[in-house]
Amino acid sequence: MHADTRPIAIALMGPTASGKTALALEWAQRHDGEIVSVDSALVYRGLDIGAAKPDSNELARVPHHLIDLREPWQPYSAAEFATDARAAVAGIVARGKLPILTGGTGLYFQALLQGLSPMPEADPAIRAGIEAEATEHGWPALHAQVATIDPKAAARIHATDPQRIQRALEVYRISGRPISEWQRGGNAGDALPLRVLKLAIAPRDRAVLHQRVERRFDAMLGAGFLDEVRRLRAIPELRDHPRPLDLPALRAVGYRQAWEHLDGATDAAAFRDQAIFATRQLAKRQLTWLRGQPDLRWFDPALEPARLADALALFLRQPGR
Repeated sequence: MHADTRPIAIALMGPTASGKTALALEWAQRHDGEIVSVDSALVYRGLDIGAAKPDSNELARVPHHLIDLREPWQPYSAAEFATDARAAVAGIVARGKLPILTGGTGLYFQALLQGLSPMPEADPAIRAGIEAEATEHGWPALHAQVATIDPKAAARIHATDPQRIQRALEVYRISGRPISEWQRGGNAGDALPLRVLKLAIAPRDRAVLHQRVERRFDAMLGAGFLDEVRRLRAIPELRDHPRPLDLPALRAVGYRQAWEHLDGATDAAAFRDQAIFATRQLAKRQLTWLRGQPDLRWFDPALEPARLADALALFLRQPGR
């Protein structure tokens, strides 16, 4: 049997607030690595505090890729991410460094590691019909339709995410197949040509994760999160947008709740509660997606640091580096 001599990479996954950023930084410094962000919020400029974007000190310690690629009113797809991320990974490998892929956006990981199946193209007439239904009944009602035809997709799509609800319904109405089936198929020709150690880190006790979410959000508030959202609201392209909360950037967890709070929809206490609840729901959806991934090794970094370190050391000793 021939040894697998493909270049190697680490995929460090986990729910929000699980400690991925700190661990990726530590490993990148220790093992001569560079970090590729796999996070749909970090691609947007101006989403810093609320997106837990690495700060200037962290960016100076280790090279980072796939951060600040778009303005918050500009679109960015999973397919675009896969193209950009693969170019970044190729550059890291060419420099003899270790690519460390880290983040919490499952669809981005899917697109990068397995490729995306070619799905039906957009149909303007079907999209218009879906938008008309949403106007009459609301997006949560359409999310309930998705839950009926595709429970797996509904579990990872928020009820206030019109873009992804619309796409899930559109794909089903065009093809008769749930979007989760299309996404699961992947595209073997687009698989990342590296040997990847896939790790998931998360506290075993869900209450610990909830506490981390709450502490981190309070730290964000103390760091000026609401002032950050005020600056976003002052940008003409966002200020004058007819439906700013439909933009993918502003659907990032915490930003929608902050925007509505600054519109006067909630008081400070209700805003905090809603944002923390939304973040916990995001973590739940991320864990649901992770549990469906093959070849994924789970660790609680607080309880199993030695076991986690051993898994990494064993992988790094193998050919390919």
